[in-house]
Amino acid sequence: MLQVIDVELTPNPHALKFLLNERLLKFETRHFHSKAEAANDPLASGVFELPGVLSVFYMDKFITVEKSRETQWGQIQRPLVSFLKDFDNNLIPAEKEPEDLDVNSSELLKKINEVLNQKVRPALANDGGGLEVLGLNGVTLKVRYQGACGSCPSSISGTLRAIENLLKKEVNPVIEVISA
Repeated sequence: MLQVIDVELTPNPHALKFLLNERLLKFETRHFHSKAEAANDPLASGVFELPGVLSVFYMDKFITVEKSRETQWGQIQRPLVSFLKDFDNNLIPAEKEPEDLDVNSSELLKKINEVLNQKVRPALANDGGGLEVLGLNGVTLKVRYQGACGSCPSSISGTLRAIENLLKKEVNPVIEVISA
């Protein structure tokens, strides 16, 4: 039985991170921006049934919910805890095996992902979010924030520059990072 063991604030004032007693996913992250997008995912789809939910992000042992400005957390928190308690984890769609970066990526992209996995993604997950690499065109890396980071004002400017500076220092001094 899924239980919320803690609720954490995120840098995004409209998103909360709900820590769970059980793992939802081993290596994937899942982010949905609408009920329609979540149609094939019973967990996310169920969360979208709650009033005012704008996005659902989950991975490992947490789920981050972003709400509309008009909605109060009291309208979401208790119903979410009840939903999760009654939810059957076996309904979560199976994960795809992680792709072998040696086959599908350039050396530069492999180095970038190593740095992101070691230094950036854990910090973002701590704040209830994630980072998806959309592609590398030359030395321009295109990324998309997930979860609480997706609409957080600091991720759009400060965090993006910090990621770019880290990658310039550790991977290649001419890398540019842009957000989708």
